[in-house]
Parts: sequence; C-alpha cells; structure tokens
Amino acid sequence: MKKYFVIGNPIEHSLSPKLHNYWFKKNKIKAIYEKMKVNEGDIEGIIKKVKEGEIEGINITVPFKKFVIPFLDELTSLASETQSVNTIYKKGNKIVGDNTDVGGFEASMKYFLSNEGSMPASSLNGKNALILGAGGVVPSIILALKRLKVGNIFIFNRTKEKAQKLNLDLGNNLQVLDNLAEPNNLIGYNSLEKISLIINATSLGLKKDDDIFKIFNINKLKKHPYDGVFFYDLIYNPRRTNFLITAWDLGYRITNGKMMFIYQARLAFKIWHNLLPTVDDETIKLLDT
Repeated sequence: MKKYFVIGNPIEHSLSPKLHNYWFKKNKIKAIYEKMKVNEGDIEGIIKKVKEGEIEGINITVPFKKFVIPFLDELTSLASETQSVNTIYKKGNKIVGDNTDVGGFEASMKYFLSNEGSMPASSLNGKNALILGAGGVVPSIILALKRLKVGNIFIFNRTKEKAQKLNLDLGNNLQVLDNLAEPNNLIGYNSLEKISLIINATSLGLKKDDDIFKIFNINKLKKHPYDGVFFYDLIYNPRRTNFLITAWDLGYRITNGKMMFIYQARLAFKIWHNLLPTVDDETIKLLDT
C-alpha cells in the first residue's frame, strides 16, 4: 500500500490525514496518509525514503517549508519563486518540491467571492491587503494576492527585520510597517480605512489571552456589508481563533483557513494521483466533525 505523510512540528492539529484518506476511499485508491512529528535532523532521512520508494509523497507544514529545500533535487517555478515547499514527490530519479499554497489561497478567495458573496462582487482587484506575520506561508499568500490583482500589500511583523528581508527577497513590492498602533504610521488610525482584507498569518489568537487587536485600532476599519474589511485567519483548527471571534463580535466579516487547506490539499492530490478530487458540501463538512 502506498504511503503518504504530512510532516511538521507541531503536527497534532493537522487534519490532512482525514481529508486525504477520505479522498482515497472515495476514489478507490489503495493508499494511506498519516501525520508525523519531526525535527530538523529527521528531514534528510525522510526525503531519502521518498527517493527509495518507501514513501510516495510528503506534505510539509510549519516550520519546515523552507528548511527542506536544500535536500531536494528540483523545485517547481512556484516553489522557487516563493522559496516555500509544501508538497514533495518523485519524478524519475529526482525529488521535486512544489507549492500548492499559492493556488490553495487563490482558490479559497475565489470561493468566497463566487459562492458566499463574502467579498465585494468586484473582487479584490485594486483593493489593499494587510498581512500580519512574515513566516513560511506568507510568500505564497503574497504571490496569490498579486495573481488576484490586489492593490497595495502591507505587511506587519513583530520583528521588522524579518519583514524587510521578505520584502527584499520578493522584489521590494511590499509596504513594511513599523507599528500599527502609532497614529502617524503609514496605515495608522486614519489610513486603516483603506484596507479591505486583513490576513492573520501568525499564531496569535490561538491562546485565550491573545489580543491581536492591541496592535492596531480595529474601530477605524470599515463595516459596510459589501465593502468593509474581511478578516482571514490562515489557521483552520480551531475553527475560530480569538482573532476571528473578536472581529465577528465587532461586526466584521470573517473566515478561517479551511477552504485554503482543502484547495491546497486538492492540488497536492492531483500532483500525486493525476486526479482532481471533488470539493463538495460533504468534503467541507468533513472537517467540521
């Protein structure tokens, strides 16, 4: 039986096995997908198992999406551009790293635009986005936003130097922020009204005492039902972080990372099995149980 894994640290929260094993059963594929908690020293040996045929494919989650790159023979264009790998497979005698996070996030935004009407009907074209965090998945989010033709992309990270390096790596197309709480900041108390999408790419909000909104004045954000701010937390488990709970209680539109998770997994499934599984209500509800 073919074996697939998702590796990371922590990994307990991952619902990848639930989703992929569901698709295996639906499509009558004889395979099993499991999660594996690993450390940096384990990575090379695990990738070697892909090369030797013991493992068919691997998904990568935090914090190893960049760390795995030196152990691979080849990167796809998306993985190379973002310097972020979340899917590994064997092609001939080469181990290839790919990135399905870009397509996953892009597809999730199109889902909200077309299926739920959560975003303005005019899409994100020309709208401004703010990303909180500068970690491993952020380059993928930035590239997806560019493909969605957003306007300005602002980024805030507690360690400004990390955000600045990310901006440099991506061609200096971002606007790096110093402190969202300062009135004279680039998007301070007055300019926050120009933001249409706020993406939380940090772990802030997972703990009960996390208050991500201490860093900016949420009350300056628009609440108009068709043109107000949309809060997107990339975390999908739990379904509602404090980031989303606070935004919802204040009347803003919200979503978690469930649809991105499903769509990036769907693309990985296609890479491994040359089959694009169906995303329907049953699939979506599967992750709520």
